[in-house]
Amino acid sequence: MSSAISAPCDSGIAAAARLQQNRYPRATLAACILGSSLAFIDGSVINIALPALGRALRAGPAELAWTINAYLLPLGALILLGGSAGDHFGRRKVFLLGLAIFTTASMLCAAASTLPWLLTGRALQGVGAALLMPNSLAILGASFSGEKQGRAIGLWAAMGALAGALGPLVGGWLIDLTSWRSIFVLNLPIAAAALYLAWKYVPESSDRRASSSLDWTGAALVTAALGSLTWALTAASESNAQMSMVGLVAAAAVALLAAFVWIEARRGPRAIMPLALFARSSFLGLTLLTFFLYASLGGVFVLVPYLLIEIAGYSAVAAGAALLPLPIVIAAASPLMGRMTARYGGRRLLTTGAAIVTVGIGLYLRIGSAAIDYWTDVLPATLVVAIGMGVTVAPLTATVMAAVDADHVGAASGLNSAVARIGGLIATALLGFVFSHQGSVDGLVASFRIAVIVGTTSAAMAAVCALVLIRASTKARR
Repeated sequence: MSSAISAPCDSGIAAAARLQQNRYPRATLAACILGSSLAFIDGSVINIALPALGRALRAGPAELAWTINAYLLPLGALILLGGSAGDHFGRRKVFLLGLAIFTTASMLCAAASTLPWLLTGRALQGVGAALLMPNSLAILGASFSGEKQGRAIGLWAAMGALAGALGPLVGGWLIDLTSWRSIFVLNLPIAAAALYLAWKYVPESSDRRASSSLDWTGAALVTAALGSLTWALTAASESNAQMSMVGLVAAAAVALLAAFVWIEARRGPRAIMPLALFARSSFLGLTLLTFFLYASLGGVFVLVPYLLIEIAGYSAVAAGAALLPLPIVIAAASPLMGRMTARYGGRRLLTTGAAIVTVGIGLYLRIGSAAIDYWTDVLPATLVVAIGMGVTVAPLTATVMAAVDADHVGAASGLNSAVARIGGLIATALLGFVFSHQGSVDGLVASFRIAVIVGTTSAAMAAVCALVLIRASTKARR
């Protein structure tokens, strides 16, 4: 997934929570914003640190991809379970647990002297983010109602976008000034403030409607399946890869996914992924659109800063600023697009937005092995992608919430957010084929262009899914 933007549909998680009395609404909002900002910052800043990490830890192509995937894998696989755990055991408890895990993991990453040590810390960060992200929103849904809830969620989303945008800038500056370790130290004061506010001021809330048992089996199966698939895709990029082993692990991933679907079908509404949601063509189309669109962004927007640093000699902070137009345009366009979705429905906007993203990603083919000019080679493509995502993000959130009945808004929104992160996970796993040419400028650019073509095709498939599967009558609920 693109590191500069958050996953769609998070607001539906908040909308599904029942209201609880809260004596400290401002402190609660601050705690939730600070906690979730940790996940946004770490999802974006790591892209800028990849060249420095590769040099410091002597990481090969597969290892570079795993520094991202080790975080995205537990986040994408466990975020639904994290929300359900908050409904069962108390959202404040699980939010605090997620913060504690994330803080501990950040210290592990900052102190890492070997790559396995760093990857362990990154995986723990993903687990912590999977616990704190959905529960920060559910706490807001339980603490605010009506227009106040809308303003709280809007501020949460705006601060998350700001954190995702400023993360590469501040992180790049710290990397240039000190080392890559500083990007993890940056988390500690933010986490400490969030822990203090949540411990002292956030009231406990839960949901009595929640199922009596959590879907531990489903969570374990999908995590194992995604982990196996990610390993197989990443390992296949290595020059000395044992393809028989890669094929065996890929087959195991398919078998695990099949077992996951079977378990979810048996659990029905108690499943971590209720299959009944996919009976509606609009929701199926929205899910496929999300996967293909965020997969296309996830690959390209990891590679663009990497190429700027490795080929054009950009500093880390300059590479972090290269994609800054993306969150700015999305933030500016989203309110208007939300109103247009309520009036005209999401199908045309989603189709148009994904088509614009397709054109924008294709424009990155202008990047060549010669000197890269930001104003002619990078900025035009980034602006076009930003416009396309600005057209898409708000309608996607609203249309997912409108595609299901009110009782399933939380499940549908959480699932869509998880799919966005899984799309980024799969795309990043394939980047090993590009990183494997990091010693050759021409080879690196040629591999980058192949990745751009794949990303363009993926974005085009997202547009087709919107056009063919989403019902024209699907409009945002007021």
